[in-house]
Amino acid sequence: MDDRGGGSFVAVRRVSPQGLLDRNNTCQTTSGSTAWLSCVCAQGTEDDSRPSFDLTPEQEDCLMRLQNRLDIAYDSSVPEHQESLLALWKAAFPEEELHGLISEQWKEMGWQGKDPSTDFRGGGFISLENLLYFARNFPKSFQDLLRKQEGDRSMWEYPFAVAGVNITFMLIQMLDLEAVKPRTLVGATFLKFLSDNESAFNLLYCVAFALMDHLWLAMHASYMDFNAVMKLTRHQLEKELLEENITRLEELPSYAHLLGNS
Repeated sequence: MDDRGGGSFVAVRRVSPQGLLDRNNTCQTTSGSTAWLSCVCAQGTEDDSRPSFDLTPEQEDCLMRLQNRLDIAYDSSVPEHQESLLALWKAAFPEEELHGLISEQWKEMGWQGKDPSTDFRGGGFISLENLLYFARNFPKSFQDLLRKQEGDRSMWEYPFAVAGVNITFMLIQMLDLEAVKPRTLVGATFLKFLSDNESAFNLLYCVAFALMDHLWLAMHASYMDFNAVMKLTRHQLEKELLEENITRLEELPSYAHLLGNS
């Protein structure tokens, strides 16, 4: 375990040569478990004096619709949210019956406790939508990352689901999606992809997750390195999004990592 800046986080131990999670004791936590969500992706204070980029009416509409999604907090009392969470479990473990929305079983997926709703506060409902999109559209890659089946893994691994929430949060920051207009070139560039494909944020999320895992393996990382891996993931995505010859997200070099596991 690690405790930095007053926060703590979960590590998932790799106990099988095949990299499968220990389904009886997947995660261990210390007090203040949700602190990991708020500390690993912090990028420092942004300068609000940055210039903004003009948008076309279509891009403004797309940004507004995405921002509306960002504003939705996960609410365990909302039937749609309950159904989405249950759908995520079924996609992850189709052969295993879930015994409740609050259950120790959720630790098998890499949540920090028996109630996933406590982990969504860092990313909101969209972080659940991102995970569900990943599971439905790239099921092989999703399963490989969930079960840590690829590569030479460390003894202590990142928790899959909580890492997914962190990736959502990182992308929101990287793309400056909460601003009225993008104030970075990478944010403005992304809106061009979004106007062509309204699922662009979901797709970029999948690419980011596959890239993060690829870098994790390349760096021979363990749980103490998660922050460094996430920063490198963000840097690589920013670089690729700004390449002149990229016209679709599927053309990003890191998209190959997603296909390589699907």
